Amino acid sequence: MTIKPLLDRVVLKQTEVEETTKSGLIIASAAQEKPQVAQVVAVGPGGIVDGKEIVMQVKVGDRVIIGKYAGTEVKLDKDEYTIVRQADILAVVE
Repeated sequence: MTIKPLLDRVVLKQTEVEETTKSGLIIASAAQEKPQVAQVVAVGPGGIVDGKEIVMQVKVGDRVIIGKYAGTEVKLDKDEYTIVRQADILAVVE
């Protein structure tokens, strides 16, 4: 099953980040804050949104930075995704 975003929406998959403290302890992902770096999995076609033409600036495979509380979290086939509007993406990581 795949997710096909509409209009100016982008589907993101959170990147797994394993964090280690200075003393060498590994912090479990459940105890960490939501990561802000994600991988673009699918991109909507853009188009006219609220009377303005939206041209999509990101593409599948891009790594992006999003706000901490941006988007809607969705679980599909044991994978977790976040669906955001393109405007919620703060930057592309190169």
